[in-house]
Amino acid sequence: QVQLVESGGGLVQAGGSLRLSCAASGRTFSSYTMGWFRQAPGKEREFVAAISWSGGATYYADPVKGRFTISRDNAKNTVYLQMNSLKPEDTAVYYCAATIRYGSTTEKGFHYWGQGTQVTVSS
Repeated sequence: QVQLVESGGGLVQAGGSLRLSCAASGRTFSSYTMGWFRQAPGKEREFVAAISWSGGATYYADPVKGRFTISRDNAKNTVYLQMNSLKPEDTAVYYCAATIRYGSTTEKGFHYWGQGTQVTVSS
């Protein structure tokens, strides 16, 4: 069982940056692929980024490539999402997720979810 708690969301102007954090409980954090998803109002939840258990492999959705960076610190049981050059269309609730499946990038492939943190980008 893994419990996830996101933090770092907020209101930022277009072009600005935010760093989201996700703190995980449990001693097996380093065994999980970690991911970030987001859900905008009236839209389905979508994949943003994922990182393998070692951090050696990362995956990004096309809309965020080159702007967002996912990373993890297994010693701190924490995964991060650095978001730069933010756009109004990045406005959403961002969710942290965990899975034992390697390379998963779909919502169905993740087993544990945080409660989400709101990111709002003003134009």
